[in-house]
Amino acid sequence: MTDRRPVRTFFTALLTRQAWAELLYAIILLPMGVFGFSLTVTTLTFSGGLMITFVGLPLLAGTGLLSRYLGQRWRAGANRLLGWDVPAPPPFRAKPGLLGWLSSCLRDGTAWRARLYLALQLPLGIASSVAAAFFVSYGIGALTYGIWYRWLPCNTDPRTHVCHHAAALWNEHYIETTPAILLTALAGLVIIFLAPWIVRGVLAIDRITMRALLGPSWTSSRVEELEQTRAQAVDDSAATLRRIERDLHDGTQARLVALAMNVGLAKEKLAEGGDPSEAAALLERAHTTAKDAIAEVRDLARGIHPPVLDAGLDAALATLCAHSAVPVELRTRLSVRPSPSIETITYFCAAELITNVAKHSGARRAVLDATTTGSRLRLSVFDDGRGGAQLGGGTGLSGLTDRVRTVDGRLTVDSPAGGPTTVTVDLPLAPLQGDSPRNSLQEGQH
Repeated sequence: MTDRRPVRTFFTALLTRQAWAELLYAIILLPMGVFGFSLTVTTLTFSGGLMITFVGLPLLAGTGLLSRYLGQRWRAGANRLLGWDVPAPPPFRAKPGLLGWLSSCLRDGTAWRARLYLALQLPLGIASSVAAAFFVSYGIGALTYGIWYRWLPCNTDPRTHVCHHAAALWNEHYIETTPAILLTALAGLVIIFLAPWIVRGVLAIDRITMRALLGPSWTSSRVEELEQTRAQAVDDSAATLRRIERDLHDGTQARLVALAMNVGLAKEKLAEGGDPSEAAALLERAHTTAKDAIAEVRDLARGIHPPVLDAGLDAALATLCAHSAVPVELRTRLSVRPSPSIETITYFCAAELITNVAKHSGARRAVLDATTTGSRLRLSVFDDGRGGAQLGGGTGLSGLTDRVRTVDGRLTVDSPAGGPTTVTVDLPLAPLQGDSPRNSLQEGQH
């Protein structure tokens, strides 16, 4: 069955709240543009002219904060009215003292970008207002032309000197016949249907400009992202250390205590000349307990750093594929060996993705591809299953996303309904700040 929703959306756009909100915004943008352009030019001119006095720099700093405030108020209003999602920049932070405040104001990139946006509002407002007024007014006028054209002033034909109460086209063709009036109404109807989309297209330029100038800069966004990922890394490291402490306390330590008690009892039996068979039984239990403790320690160490990685990432991935419940074809092109922490995180990502294929996809086969290109490592897992995998869908992909972000990596999912599914993990060959014990613990958590 053909999906008719795009067609219905096109023809009903003018009836939606979004379209009328955009028309209102496009009309308001022009007077705001005049005000913003005038404010920017005036304040910069006066500040520059007074720069030789002690008033110029404080005036430039203060008007910068004013531009910053106006820009953020406009951004917040546009977000509420139009449903945009332009994020807020970091708040202004002034250094202590008058000179510190002055220096902070003059160095505030957000304020300078807000000035530029206020100046650009004038051409943006002209474009949006013209688009809104022209297409809406012309569309309505052409659609209703058959009603009001008779009240037009007399338009005399210079060739025939006949008075026509109608609009004239090229070569003195007048819109007064029934076919011409119907065609004009049809053209007006088309213009009305196109108007909200044309206005939305013009406002898209304003949205891009607003995001670039009134939103956070790339540097501040990058700093915020790194702060979040590093905080996540620290939290995961603390959780891993707590898990190791709990496993050692509840498991290995208890077994070692039992081992010491059994050996001590056996020692007492032998010292007192007791039955050697009882001492042998105690030693046998101690021996079993020691083997269990060794197994637990080995499992615990494997969760921190898989020993199979000592032979290289390609060998570790081959082991994963060989033990998969779903047949997995392995393709590796690793010209450069990644750092130990990146190898560890790649291994656990591959293990989680292969497990997801077996548990959730219903696939008959899968392909694991690991490639190094330049300074990046790309891991992708493809399967021919049912598809529909999503981040946050309960398949562990959200956890993997957080994990790869701690080393400046990215995870993408391409999984349409019905399949196939491709999950790609892009990692650096080495973390930004190098390997550390904290990173190794965090990245080894599984």
